[in-house]
Amino acid sequence: MPVSLDKAIIARLEKSGMHFEVLVDPAVAMEVKEGVKPLNPLDHLAIDKIFKDTKKGDHAAEENLMKVFGTTDVAVIATKIIREGEVQLTTEQRHKMQADKRKRIVQEIVRNAWNPQAKAPHPATRIEAAIDEAKIHIDPFKSVESQVKDVLAKLKLLLPIAYEKIKVAVKIPAQYSGSAYGQARGVGDLLRDEWQADGSWIGVIEIPSGMQGELYDVLNKATHGTVETKILK
Repeated sequence: MPVSLDKAIIARLEKSGMHFEVLVDPAVAMEVKEGVKPLNPLDHLAIDKIFKDTKKGDHAAEENLMKVFGTTDVAVIATKIIREGEVQLTTEQRHKMQADKRKRIVQEIVRNAWNPQAKAPHPATRIEAAIDEAKIHIDPFKSVESQVKDVLAKLKLLLPIAYEKIKVAVKIPAQYSGSAYGQARGVGDLLRDEWQADGSWIGVIEIPSGMQGELYDVLNKATHGTVETKILK
């Protein structure tokens, strides 16, 4: 179902001296702007048209669409308007999207970063507190990937934090190797894979540093706590 007019926002683009606008679902606009998903105008535009002024209801002339965009395809043009132009959010929408983007950035850091002093991941609450302390601005319009690097640079002034992958040596006893082997492979990238004469399995798995807990939980559950692990330097 298309977004309703009262929930839609205006995305606008100035190009070649002309003005183009669409009325779009705010959440979808952010995903389109980040390149996360394509735009289906029938699902996400309040009105399946390109405007030169949405408030006046003035549609853009087809000849101008052809001149500027080389097409009259609403999906193609609307996507360009959203990605290249300005998306107008209400204060409430901006705050909600900013909070959602912040949550995703924290999740990305928790998953991929760790405390090199304690050799353990930082909990999400610690990352969130440090973002507050450093007064880091989260831009609702920029992708998670484009902001993580800047956020990490500022967090490093407050926390011992490394954003990297680690290699973990794993040995699974013979009685659990058949079932636990597949689960071990599913957690990270398998760099070494070796079956021993006694039926045990030895491997080296590369994972984002923040995924240590997940890896150990999976392996301990699969082997009833008999797995042997070691972080390799």
